[in-house]
Amino acid sequence: IKRSPSSARFVLDSYRRFITMYADVVMQVGREAFEHALQAIKDKNNYKYDSQLSVADLKSLCQQFIGIYEGLTKASFPQDPTEQLYSAINAVFRSWSNPRAVKYRQMYHITGLIGTAVNIQAMVFGNLDERSATGVAFSRSPSDGENYFFGEYLINAQGEDVVAGIRTPQQIGAELSRRWAKDHGVTEADRVANFPSMEESMPDNYRMLCDIRQRLEQHYRDMQDIEFTVEGGRLWMLQCRNAKRTIRAAVKCAVDMVREGLISKEDAVLRIDPVQVDHLLHKSFNPKAKIVSIAKGLAASPGAAVGQIVFTADDAQTWKAAGKKVIMVRTETSPEDLAGMAAAEGILTVRGGMTSHAAVVARGMGKTCVSGCGSIAINNAKKTMVVEGVHKVYKEGDWISINGTLGLVIDGQVPLVQPGIDGDFQTIIQWCQKLKRLGVRANADTPKDATIAQGYGAEGVGLCRTEHMFFEGTRIDHMREMILASDLAGRIKALLSISIMQRDDFTAIFKAMAGRPCTIRLLDPPLHEFVPHDEKSQADLAAKIGMTKEAVASRVKALHEENPMLGHRGVRSVSYTHLRAHETPEHLVCRLLLEKKKKCHDTNTKITS
Repeated sequence: IKRSPSSARFVLDSYRRFITMYADVVMQVGREAFEHALQAIKDKNNYKYDSQLSVADLKSLCQQFIGIYEGLTKASFPQDPTEQLYSAINAVFRSWSNPRAVKYRQMYHITGLIGTAVNIQAMVFGNLDERSATGVAFSRSPSDGENYFFGEYLINAQGEDVVAGIRTPQQIGAELSRRWAKDHGVTEADRVANFPSMEESMPDNYRMLCDIRQRLEQHYRDMQDIEFTVEGGRLWMLQCRNAKRTIRAAVKCAVDMVREGLISKEDAVLRIDPVQVDHLLHKSFNPKAKIVSIAKGLAASPGAAVGQIVFTADDAQTWKAAGKKVIMVRTETSPEDLAGMAAAEGILTVRGGMTSHAAVVARGMGKTCVSGCGSIAINNAKKTMVVEGVHKVYKEGDWISINGTLGLVIDGQVPLVQPGIDGDFQTIIQWCQKLKRLGVRANADTPKDATIAQGYGAEGVGLCRTEHMFFEGTRIDHMREMILASDLAGRIKALLSISIMQRDDFTAIFKAMAGRPCTIRLLDPPLHEFVPHDEKSQADLAAKIGMTKEAVASRVKALHEENPMLGHRGVRSVSYTHLRAHETPEHLVCRLLLEKKKKCHDTNTKITS
C-alpha cells in the first residue's frame, strides 16, 4: 500500500487492529482493555461506528494501544516483521491445545490428529477506503435451505467486523435488504442512504460474486460458505467451504439437490448428520399461547427455547448441571463461550448478524438463537438486562422465551409443542427406508413415547423399561410405597395400584405399536434410585404413605446398593418369593399379552426379565 496522506486512516486503522489481535492471540492478554479504550474515544466524540474515527483519533488510539500492550505484557511491542510473523505462527500452533479447541474436538468427535497447520497469505484489505468491503455469503440459506443467495457485507471494514457484529451488517442482495429494512422499521430512504445492498452499491462485484456462487456450488455439489473482500473496487475470494447449516436446511438442500440432478438419493441420505437429526425434534411454541414479544432481533438459528436468563458461559454450565434450563444472554459471543452455548437451551445476543459467531455456532449445534437484538442493554456487573420501551429490569434467573425462526424475544415461559415428520424430512425418511440395511426400534416406556416413536417410523419397541412408567405426577409415590412397604399386605396394596396404571399403559403401548415387535423389561428397578434421599422429601413421603420419617430414612439406607445394575436386579423375585402368589406387574404383562395375542394373532411381543 502506498504511504501517502490519503492512506493514513487505513494504515492507522489496520495498525490498531493488529496491536489488539497480536496482544490477544500471541501474548494472550485479552482484548478487553483495548476495546474499552476504543469505546471511550467513540463515546467522547459521540461516534456510533468504528469507521467514524478520524486520522487524529486513530493516531491517539494507536499510542494508547501501545501503552496498554506494554502495561499488560511488561514488554515493548515488537517492530520487526519477522519476529511478528514467527510469533504469530507459534501462536497458531499453540492454539491446538487451548481449552476451547480441545472442547470443540470433543464435541465434534475429531480424533487422531496430532496438531494444526499454518497457512501464510498476503492480505487484502476491506478497510482501505469506501470502495472496499468485506463479507460472508452462503450459496443457499443456512437457516432453511431455500435456494437463494444469502450474505452480509460491510463497506470499509475487515472480516472480524462482520463476524463480531461491531456494526450492523448490510445484505448483499437488494430484495433481502428491503426485507431486512421492513422487519427493522428502516425507511427505504434511510436504507438506500445508510444500508445499501452490495447489489446496489457495488453492482459489478455483486454480479461477479453471483457467478462465482453458481460455479462453486456446481463444482462442490454442496452448499458453500464463502468469504470475500473487495479492496479498492476489486473482488477477492478468500476461501470457501461446505457450509454449516441447520438440520432443516440440510434436509431441504439435500432433497432439492437430488431434484436438481446434482447428487443421488444415496448421497442425500449420507449428507444428513444422524446426530443433527435430533435437532428436527426441537420444540416450537404452542400457536394458541398468548405471546408478549418484548424485542426483535435476527432469526439466526430456528426453533424455540424457554429458560432462565444467565449472562456468562460459566453460569450456563453451572445452572445446567443443577438441572435448570437457561437462555444465555450475551452482548456477543466468542469461542470462549462454546461450552456455555452447548449448555444453554438458546442464545440471545445484542450484537451480531446472521454470520456472527453466535449464529454460525448455534446453527451447527442445533441451538435456537436470536442475534443482533440491539434494543437490549446488558449490565454484566449487576447481571441484569433492560429492553428499550419495556418498563422492566430482567434479572438473572428471570424466565424468557426466544423464537429463532422469527427472531423474537418473549417475556416469560411460552408452552412448547413437539414437531412432526412431514415435507422434505418425510422424503428423506422414505429414502432411508428404501436404502437401509438395518431396522430401528425405539426405547419407549410410556404410551406417549410409543405413539411418538411409531409416528417417527420406528419398527417396534426395542426396550420398554417398565419402571420408567412411574416418573410422572404422583405415580412415583405408589412405586415408593411398594418399595418401602414393611410387610406383605402393604406391598400387595401398593402393587394393586401399580397394576391398574400398568394395565392401561401396556394396552395403549400395544395399540400404538399395532402389531410391531415390543420388548418389555419387567419391573425390577434399582430400588434406592426411586426413593428420596434428602430429609425434607423423606418427611413429605412419610406423611403421604403413613410412615414415620425415621422409618423411611432407615428403609432408604437399607436399600442402598453399591452396584445396583449388577447386584440384586434380575434375581429380586428369589428374595421376594411371597409375591409369586399375587399379580405382580410381570403377571399383568403376561396376561395382557396373552389376551392381545388371542385377539390379534400377535407373535411379535417379547418379554425379558
